Amino acid sequence: MTVPGTFRSAVEAGDLAAVTRVLDPGIEFRSPVMVKPYLGRDTVTRLLAVLFEVFEEFRYTEDLVSRVPNGAGPPTQALIFEARVLGKAVQGLDLLSFGGTGLVTGLTVMVRPLPAAMTLARAVGRRMEDAAAAGADGAAANDAEENAEDRDDPGGAEGAGGPSGTTRS
Repeated sequence: MTVPGTFRSAVEAGDLAAVTRVLDPGIEFRSPVMVKPYLGRDTVTRLLAVLFEVFEEFRYTEDLVSRVPNGAGPPTQALIFEARVLGKAVQGLDLLSFGGTGLVTGLTVMVRPLPAAMTLARAVGRRMEDAAAAGADGAAANDAEENAEDRDDPGGAEGAGGPSGTTRS
């Protein structure tokens, strides 16, 4: 199996531990609703865990891999997905960058349409707030709170509190 195939397989299997194993310790996660990226494997894993819960009927529909000529560098992968969040259809793209070790060093997520993206942001924010209130994952809520002041807010996503992004139901 190729390095890009490993991430996709882990996500489709709903295997957060396997996804975590393919993330570089210094991974950078760029969310469609936050200005600052989330940094580090632990932080990104917490966000992905929430997204695994929030997405319904998640499925990748296309998989595009760009290879550097002559094998001079690691590939880039674009995974196009469809899902539902609280009954709203979401389309999106996970853009993965790989380092020399084959681990995912960058994950940029784009989602559309805007109303579904805002619903996704609010749902993620609520899950992170609930986890913090229960004391289960205060670090994830703190990460979201620190980033909240930098959130792009094109459609009134006040209170969203978290990124939207990738993974499955």
